[in-house]
Amino acid sequence: MTRTESYYGSDSAKRAGRIRALFDRIAPRYDLINDLQSFGLHRIWKRKLLDLASPQSSDVALDVCCGTGDIALALGRKAGRVYGVDFSAGMLELARQRASNPTTRFIEGDALKLPFEDQSFDLVTIAYGLRNLVGFEDGIDELCRVLKPGGRLYVLDFGKPEHKRWRSLYFTYLEWVVPLFGKVFCGDSAAYRYILESLRHYPAQQGVGQAFQSRGLESVSLHSFLGGVMAINGARKPKESS
Repeated sequence: MTRTESYYGSDSAKRAGRIRALFDRIAPRYDLINDLQSFGLHRIWKRKLLDLASPQSSDVALDVCCGTGDIALALGRKAGRVYGVDFSAGMLELARQRASNPTTRFIEGDALKLPFEDQSFDLVTIAYGLRNLVGFEDGIDELCRVLKPGGRLYVLDFGKPEHKRWRSLYFTYLEWVVPLFGKVFCGDSAAYRYILESLRHYPAQQGVGQAFQSRGLESVSLHSFLGGVMAINGARKPKESS
């Protein structure tokens, strides 16, 4: 049994429930710790995601695992309609408090069973969420299901550097320093130790790219940052043939 399984449980339903409880618990300090652990760089990476997504006034957009809503709210300043979905009530409460644009709506829901019809969205984004899903492949299938033909899909998440020494240093930082932030500011080091454990079992940028290609997505792209520490995978769903 891995450390992830020992803390969150190997049963998928129990594991999902514990992860939900984790995010509810850390929600009040979530943005602060993101700033601390990334030295504010997560804001730059999210802006890059938004630049690549290039939301248009005609777009209906979806941000999955929206957390406290920063990406969904940014999309809402340009897209026609935006939905943010998360399974953490604590995170959504903060997102709704921040919302001022009536075109942006936040909904509690499961990323593996999105409460939308097939082919509903022109643009789908997910930041720091795919890695946390019980089923990585199922998660990508669900994102593709709700995407319209010709629609764009972007995934921002922790990566795995190819350089072994850099990866070792990076993993050491995640193992020892990031949980310290969690302990000091949330009183919960285990919550932030989970980042490394989830990353060990996540195929990261290369796996996401391969999954996109295996599903026939087009214009598959990869943007890596800091030697692969962070990455954005992008793709477009093929338009239906006439």
